[in-house]
Amino acid sequence: MNRSLPALLAAAASGIIFGIGLAISRMIDPQKVLNFLDFAAIPSGGWDPSLAFVMLGGVLVAFFGMRLDRLMVAPLAVPSFIRQVHFEIDRPIVTGAAIFGLGWGLTGLCPGPAIANLGLIPSSIALFVAAMLVGSWSMGQIMQWSANRRAGG
Repeated sequence: MNRSLPALLAAAASGIIFGIGLAISRMIDPQKVLNFLDFAAIPSGGWDPSLAFVMLGGVLVAFFGMRLDRLMVAPLAVPSFIRQVHFEIDRPIVTGAAIFGLGWGLTGLCPGPAIANLGLIPSSIALFVAAMLVGSWSMGQIMQWSANRRAGG
């Protein structure tokens, strides 16, 4: 895909802002994430709700940002807006969410923070990121194969 310079600059700026935000909020620290996921620690005061505030910040920005296309004639950095198609909550969504949740709960890492950690603690995270990329690529290949098979090709 050929991207324009404004689109590349917007992507770079967004990535830098995201990485800085992850580092400042300490969401790249797996223990911080695991402390959020430990709801059993609520009675003892050991639960860390800070991830909820980070999520709320992201949801608020997305809520308003995703509605800018109603006010703007065209986006600033790309040729057209991407219109989200509504979809049902189906088996692949639930299965994928469960598998993602399993990995997140076991490690305290999700893709963004894992990749951000490559800049801070590469020796501790490189194997995880490599395995995550292999898993993602493998699943993409399986999905493509399945789609081709269903289409008769």
